[in-house]
Amino acid sequence: MSLDAKLDRIARRVEELKHALAQAEGGGVAELSRELSELAPIAERIAAIRATERAIAEAEAMLSDPELRELAEAELAELRARLPALRHETRLALLPKDEADSRSAILEIRPAAGGDEAGLFAAELFRAYQRFAERQGWRFSVLDYDENELGGIKGATAEIEGRGVFAKLKYESGVHRVQRVPATESQGRIHTSTVTVAVLPEAEEVDVAVNDADLRVDTYRASGAGGQHVNKTDSAVRITHLPTGIVVAMQEEKSQHKNRAKAMKVLRARLYDLQRQAAQSARAADRRAQVGSGDRAERIRTYNFPQGRVTDHRIGLTLHKIERVMQGEFDEIVDALAAEEQAGLLAAEGG
Repeated sequence: MSLDAKLDRIARRVEELKHALAQAEGGGVAELSRELSELAPIAERIAAIRATERAIAEAEAMLSDPELRELAEAELAELRARLPALRHETRLALLPKDEADSRSAILEIRPAAGGDEAGLFAAELFRAYQRFAERQGWRFSVLDYDENELGGIKGATAEIEGRGVFAKLKYESGVHRVQRVPATESQGRIHTSTVTVAVLPEAEEVDVAVNDADLRVDTYRASGAGGQHVNKTDSAVRITHLPTGIVVAMQEEKSQHKNRAKAMKVLRARLYDLQRQAAQSARAADRRAQVGSGDRAERIRTYNFPQGRVTDHRIGLTLHKIERVMQGEFDEIVDALAAEEQAGLLAAEGG
């Protein structure tokens, strides 16, 4: 179906919905209103396209009048330049939506290959995402932060709350490689390490049914780097979801109840992600494929400190501003990845 045929069909549907709402009573109103609110932004773009097309026709008619010709030509140039942009925006608005895009997200970071250096970079990357979240006006809450003796981490988990968090951060899932001279390297040799990042859409209780009988809950004493945050009570919680084998451990809070609540939040997000993968085969087949094994050869992005560059291997984008990226300036990378995905979707839709 051509774009214009789609637009005409949507415009007709909007008029049908408005008429039906004027007549509707009771339970049918909510469903009609929901559909109308989903189509309203597209309907506005259609109206803008049609108004521009009418204005072009009127300006073309004015070309035959010598007194109005110069004015008409100037107006035509502006209108003809505007129309392709309006049509492109409308094509983007018509692309299939991922319903999770509007959600908050759970961020998980783990060091992989590279020992202590991987743990140090994992901590730096975690802070970089925290700065990015703050720049976006999102709320960044640390759920778990397992620090080692050198100031690196064994793993960290955060909840990032705000509208559209998952839409922006979902491209960050995968293996991130760092190349630099570690502070502990006396010979000045460049080391290569990897860190795994997982970004999961946050799930509500209604999204995932978790049966208590499917859970094994273990409690133990929290431990930290050099004795820090060590509790004298069994406040740390480890939840194992028996059907899937997913394990979530939390020890950040001194309260066992709070740690359990946080662990359940992460567990629901992981289970919801599994459901999405099963239902949407177009996405990564499973979370392990998304995050990868942590092997050096399996990567989505490289941070090369000696050369001051960050390269995203999926789209071949290289930025020579590594310090700014590590300060949370991921915008250019995230926008380029989103544009690439949109281009792919447009191509698949024949747009």
